[in-house]
Amino acid sequence: MKSNKKRGGSRTGAVVALCVVLVVTILLGWIGLTGMSIPPRGLYKVLSWLPTTNADNWPESLSLGLDLRGGMYVEYSGKAPENSEANFDELVEGTMYIIRERLSDKGYNEANVQRIGTDGIRVEIPDVQDDSVLDLIGAAAKLEFLDPSGTVFMTGDMVKRAVYAYSEGDHQIAFELTGEGAKLFGDMTAANVGKVIEIRLDGERLIAPTVQQAITDGRGVINGLGSAERATTIAAQIQSGALPLELTQQKVDKVSATLGQDAVSSSVRAALIGIVLIMILMIVRYRLNGVIASWALTLYIILLFLLIALFHIQLTLPGLAGVVLGIGMAVDANVIIFERFNEEARKGRSAKASVRAGFRNAMSAVLDANVTTLIAAIVLLIFGTGSIQGFAKTLLLGVVVSMISAILITRFLMNRFVNVGATKLSLYTKLNAGKEVEQ
Repeated sequence: MKSNKKRGGSRTGAVVALCVVLVVTILLGWIGLTGMSIPPRGLYKVLSWLPTTNADNWPESLSLGLDLRGGMYVEYSGKAPENSEANFDELVEGTMYIIRERLSDKGYNEANVQRIGTDGIRVEIPDVQDDSVLDLIGAAAKLEFLDPSGTVFMTGDMVKRAVYAYSEGDHQIAFELTGEGAKLFGDMTAANVGKVIEIRLDGERLIAPTVQQAITDGRGVINGLGSAERATTIAAQIQSGALPLELTQQKVDKVSATLGQDAVSSSVRAALIGIVLIMILMIVRYRLNGVIASWALTLYIILLFLLIALFHIQLTLPGLAGVVLGIGMAVDANVIIFERFNEEARKGRSAKASVRAGFRNAMSAVLDANVTTLIAAIVLLIFGTGSIQGFAKTLLLGVVVSMISAILITRFLMNRFVNVGATKLSLYTKLNAGKEVEQ
């Protein structure tokens, strides 16, 4: 009697659990496609995050790369000025910062600036077809030092070196000036101890330190920066303002907005067709387990694009390829699990025992396959550039989510279906005569 009650309670709980997951799946899918306003009065909004074949209605929460959105990109090689004593990596980082700031100031907030190779810089500017923006990128940086009255007394070409330094728990910038700069700086600091010097980069305030003592030898420190990251960044900006890289344009190309929209539509359409075909194949091959795999795959896609939106990963054509490959990895994990389940079922085990043994036997293969892919994605992310990194990011995220989907979601659904009463093994696989076992 107690056994029947326990079994009835287990079945009821499984039904409730499956209904809850179904409602959550439908709700997340609907919000992912349409977005949602949260009361009162719709002051809070959840943006849609699932892509559609209509490029004009692409979700705002998903950022598109240049090849999908249209725009232009330019690649430069950088060279340090002659007789420069500055660290080349710091010059590159500082130059990239200056380019970002200039583009941002002019309204190109979505421009992407990244390093390529050892001495290259790539600038991507979405929705731009006008070559005049290149003049803005390549102009020399202007670094100025202002005395307390606001008059410029020294310029960046008098700075020989500016680097991050750490002393007695303080994050600092150590700098060295040219002979002319040392004299100007010495006279100014001697006359203005306790007052503020303002340093500007391209007309914007960079930092405003207080003069603590006269600096007459052309060497000094700016202290109290608060963190190593801030001190390093500002040092690179001062260094780059003083000794900007000599940029040589290597390549310029444009992608039309129409071509980008066509690529978005065709890519999403191809992915949807592939997903539907995969679901049909899984259902035909694995029966009820195929239905479970399709359900888990739906949740996987919803969660994957939600995380892409939350982490602000920019989607490119290679990035979409990484998404599709991740979907393939998710299906592959389910295939391994279901084959192990079928092996156990054909040995005469019950459905519940087959689920337990199938997952236990499949986990090592699933983890091995995914870990090797993760390693490859991490290597591409670290050493790759541009679109290769876009591919690596979506692949890395896709593999992580696929493991969660296989280990947690698929297992949860299979156990709940068994608890509901779907214990006939013929619901899952074709059995030899006399092998049917019910729990």
